[in-house]
Amino acid sequence: MQHKVIVVLVDGLSAEIAHTMGYLAGMVEAERGLYTTLNCALPSLSRPLYECILTGVAPVASGITHNGICRLSQHDSIFHLARAAGKTTAAAAYHWISELYNRAPWQASRDRFTHDEQLPIQHGCFYCDDSYPDSHLLMDGEWLRTQYDPDFLLIHPMGVDDTGHRFGLDSRQYRNQARRMDGLLADLLPQWLAEGYQVLVTSDHGMNNDLSHGGILPEERTVPLWLFGDAFVAQWPAGASIQQTQLCALMADLLGVAHQKSRGPSLLKAALLPEVH
Repeated sequence: MQHKVIVVLVDGLSAEIAHTMGYLAGMVEAERGLYTTLNCALPSLSRPLYECILTGVAPVASGITHNGICRLSQHDSIFHLARAAGKTTAAAAYHWISELYNRAPWQASRDRFTHDEQLPIQHGCFYCDDSYPDSHLLMDGEWLRTQYDPDFLLIHPMGVDDTGHRFGLDSRQYRNQARRMDGLLADLLPQWLAEGYQVLVTSDHGMNNDLSHGGILPEERTVPLWLFGDAFVAQWPAGASIQQTQLCALMADLLGVAHQKSRGPSLLKAALLPEVH
């Protein structure tokens, strides 16, 4: 079965502060969503982990090993897989996403607003200021959704990460930014689910008290993963764990597109599995 998919990649959200996100927790408590944590790949840096999440390839294999590498990905991303299957793609995201999958280097006048049916990300609102408000970015994503009806939509806000870099993991500012994100999602998630979308909410990496990330500390590596939608199993499988490199396969399976990406534990309802390629 084929579904439309929204991925909300909340940059820099450590699982350590997932307890601040009461709406998402309430959805799980009401058995309307699933929650777990996963360890991000290494190094725990943004651009390498965008590539990891969206292609299923770890940084040491992808060659995107630090934030300063500006080139197109050399691997099939979820955008490429969706486009090969004739599906529509969109992203409201930091400009590094555009550089990985559309054109590099990013040029604001050309790429800030992207509408090109031939590109892997056909419709995009890309930003380059780390302090770009999460409220605006979520509305960019919602505009893309309502305007272009994409089968796959990436929404990638930077506010939590930006706040963590300014105030650190153990700060009220960082925790409160996560709470604000929870409120923004509370405004949008019910409508998405009512319209039949399958929604993944996760992060690339966490944050430490040095106002940074990149290493192996648990607060840098452990990130949350929420799953919402009627395609998923009723509860998280006992003892099962998922790797960040397996998220791309999960997205592709939800879309119902062919792929050779590494799968994680079976998280889709059994009735859906025979139709997943």
